Amino acid sequence: MAKRTAPVKKNEYINLTFVDLTHEGDGVGKIDGYPIFVPYGLPGEKAKVKVVKVKKNIAFGKLVELIEPSEDRIEPPCEVFYQCGGCQIQHMTYERQLKMKQKQVQDVMHKIAHMSDVPVHPVMVMDDPWSYRNKIQIPVGKRDGRVLTGFYQKRSHQIIDMDTCPVQNEANDHIVREMRGIIEDLGIEPYDEKNHRGVIRHIVVRAGYHTNEIMVVLVTRTKDIPRVKELIVRIRELDSNIKGIIHNVNPKQTNVIMGRNSKTLWGEDVIIDKIGDLEFAISAHSFFQVNPGQTEKLYEQVQKYAELTGSETVIDAYCGIGSISLFLAQHAKKVYGVEVVPQAVDDAKDNAKRNHIENAEFFVGEAEKVMPWWRAQGLQLDVIVVDPPRKGCDEELLKAMIEMKPKRIVYVSCNPSTLARDIKILADGGYEAKEIQPVDMFPQSNHIESVTRLELKL
Repeated sequence: MAKRTAPVKKNEYINLTFVDLTHEGDGVGKIDGYPIFVPYGLPGEKAKVKVVKVKKNIAFGKLVELIEPSEDRIEPPCEVFYQCGGCQIQHMTYERQLKMKQKQVQDVMHKIAHMSDVPVHPVMVMDDPWSYRNKIQIPVGKRDGRVLTGFYQKRSHQIIDMDTCPVQNEANDHIVREMRGIIEDLGIEPYDEKNHRGVIRHIVVRAGYHTNEIMVVLVTRTKDIPRVKELIVRIRELDSNIKGIIHNVNPKQTNVIMGRNSKTLWGEDVIIDKIGDLEFAISAHSFFQVNPGQTEKLYEQVQKYAELTGSETVIDAYCGIGSISLFLAQHAKKVYGVEVVPQAVDDAKDNAKRNHIENAEFFVGEAEKVMPWWRAQGLQLDVIVVDPPRKGCDEELLKAMIEMKPKRIVYVSCNPSTLARDIKILADGGYEAKEIQPVDMFPQSNHIESVTRLELKL
């Protein structure tokens, strides 16, 4: 059999019609069945494309000129969208974004889980898909004698000089923008990543979605900040909602943003925010959902799929700071949360006390090891809720879930591919996926969150 050769060559210019989107939002066109992936292409469009990379079964191209644009194409409101890697799909209408994300979940259920009959509902929309992120962490640098604050350019550590980010909370955006001038006025040297010199590495700002309380975190290479008293005064003047200014020290030559040690320079150690009726104390190091408005919708969906009546015993694996556990505890008899990070478990216990919830207990450990021990102690449960990281569930955890035989499993996922893989394993263990509800937690990006309801087959 003759070896197949690619129908295109590197650096060749071609006219291409896009017929689909990848899960990352790139346009897909085909020549004689051979796929070519092109960033920013949309289905139905015709374009002039430069081929930049050719492989045996796929090629990659660069959009040079639109010949026939799609009705789904819009002008991105962000001035640096095509440079920045933070958002990937601002060039699409919101309706097209939602269709893409629903199809992404449907495709992996078909291709990975081999289940085409599981209903994947339309994506739960965000009423206003802009200015939603309640936390910004942005690098600080210097170019041509000027202080810069901006996200990194795609696939680089080159800071983009930018004034605003349209998906960020507007107060946070304003504070970061004004901080550039303050740092420059006070002569505080930005961090030089290449030579590991300078002072300020990152500015982190967190804002309460419901409370509007703001925390400003200064991440530095050095233990001391020059002219720190003047700096505090200038920061406090930026917004009356600022409740605390924190200094975090990260002396290591690393891509990790924050170091271990933080101290409060002024004000409170935490800010308060809410999800539903629950209050949460958020420190500089706390994990907290970046889109609390949509998180509330997500948790309501989890509760709906858990079918809680007040008599159920629930396990929340990967419980983090206990936000899902406490949300469910309001409607369950008992909730057991397990999390491998000790600080997160401490936060979960504190949050339970803050909200006067006494029917939730939290444990430090790996869920795949703790759950078999609970089973050996005779724990009978009704529901397991699992919200793993992007890599999905550990195989041992899936085995432990199957062996505990809860009536229902509610799987919260931030990665459709690993969700589909895990659903297939759970199906082999006696669980049937009944329905999937995607939730748009991160508009303008290609990420999609989803909630799946699984039931034990009788």
